[in-house]
Amino acid sequence: MNEADIPPTNGPHSASLERLTNQPQRILVVDDEAAIRRLVTGTLIDSGYRVDAAEDGADAWEALQVQRYDLLITDNNMPRVTGIELLQKLHATRRALPVIMATGTLPKEEFTRAPWLKPAATLLKPYTLKELRETVKSVLHTLGGNQERVDFPST
Repeated sequence: MNEADIPPTNGPHSASLERLTNQPQRILVVDDEAAIRRLVTGTLIDSGYRVDAAEDGADAWEALQVQRYDLLITDNNMPRVTGIELLQKLHATRRALPVIMATGTLPKEEFTRAPWLKPAATLLKPYTLKELRETVKSVLHTLGGNQERVDFPST
């Protein structure tokens, strides 16, 4: 992006820029268990976020190709594409996207072998909705405002 692409901070474009910055943050929730997916999605919507859901890593990857997200919350043990495989895809395409892995079993061995895949935070199932909300808020506050986003289209 160059200076010509940045709208001025006053004038007719400032209202649209202000609207964009006041948009709710967008989260993608990935879990193959429908009840957990609905509960997490509903909780985050009630907390003021825009939320999409995917039932596994393959569906999540498709969603990531067409929509920009501020946060990804993913399970690990899922059919087709696991949470670790999804993190590998994000890393391979150099996407700067904060991730919370919310899973029953942390893939510690994979994180030891490939520490760059470690998510911004983890939640071990069963976690409380309060823990979910606090973790989401913390990750978005810590990384969302200070991390430069680099989204590359799929090849």
